[in-house]
Amino acid sequence: MNQADEAAVAKVLDAVAAGLHARDAAAVVAQFSPRAVTFDLAPPLTHGVDAAGLAAWIDTWEGPIDQAWRARTITLSGDLAVCHGLQMIRATTLQGGDHAEWWQRSTICLRRLDGVWKIIHEHSSVPFHMDGSFRAAIDLQP
Repeated sequence: MNQADEAAVAKVLDAVAAGLHARDAAAVVAQFSPRAVTFDLAPPLTHGVDAAGLAAWIDTWEGPIDQAWRARTITLSGDLAVCHGLQMIRATTLQGGDHAEWWQRSTICLRRLDGVWKIIHEHSSVPFHMDGSFRAAIDLQP
């Protein structure tokens, strides 16, 4: 594994976390290829990177949005990288000031484009209880 490439990929992932912490949607979106496809928690089922939608989501929180990885792995093959692991998200709701935190599963694929690593695919999911209630299982711990 090329340590320089692994460090460059980790830097992209860290830049996403820093952008969320700073509430800077443009900084987050800058880490993505313009043609990236995302499967994230919000509808629709699939979409591209939406700076306005991300900014609107950031505006539903008060203060920083923190994202921390656990058991993050980075696998490289030439100009492709696949990262996966668990992410803890922590933030405070704008309305009510409630503390929110949850673990989500994340897979992020990157491609080196013109010498720069960019996210080309992101998939995030939160498990849900399989008891018919469809409640998000935000109480799970790794």
